[in-house]
Amino acid sequence: MTSKTSKILMKEHENILKVIENLENECNNIETGKEINKKFFEKAIDFIRNYADKFHHAKEEDILFKEFDKSAEEGCTHCNPTKQMLSEHDEGRRFVKGIEQGVKENNKNKVIENARGYCMLLREHIYKEDNILYPMADETLSEKVKNDMFSKFEKIEKERRKDKEKYLAFVKSLK
Repeated sequence: MTSKTSKILMKEHENILKVIENLENECNNIETGKEINKKFFEKAIDFIRNYADKFHHAKEEDILFKEFDKSAEEGCTHCNPTKQMLSEHDEGRRFVKGIEQGVKENNKNKVIENARGYCMLLREHIYKEDNILYPMADETLSEKVKNDMFSKFEKIEKERRKDKEKYLAFVKSLK
């Protein structure tokens, strides 16, 4: 059964995927000769850094992955994919830096290369988390741990409520 924490993270993935879809559309526009939509890319970068990274990854990296690591150390699971997930988070951050540099330099190729790399990475990454990591965590972690994690998630939700609303409004504004 899917836990409350996994459902929250998966819902956040839906918002991230909507931004990814729009990043891909903007790359298509640039490839057909349009100028870089700097306003969009600046908002998308802000969304990625603050919603995807500080809000969503705070739950994954600081809470879920740490609990999963403890469980793996206790031998409760046959493998531990968290190191790979962290590595992919870092790779995503590098792509975002590249997008930002490309926008500042008005370098269409740099924007496209990094945005497409980010989109491809994140689609695969989200698939792995939704279909492998989260189900493993739901199966492996005790109800007490899952409830403690949910309480920590709620705390983050309260502390960052205004930011979350801002970024959800951005997602809602997208096609």
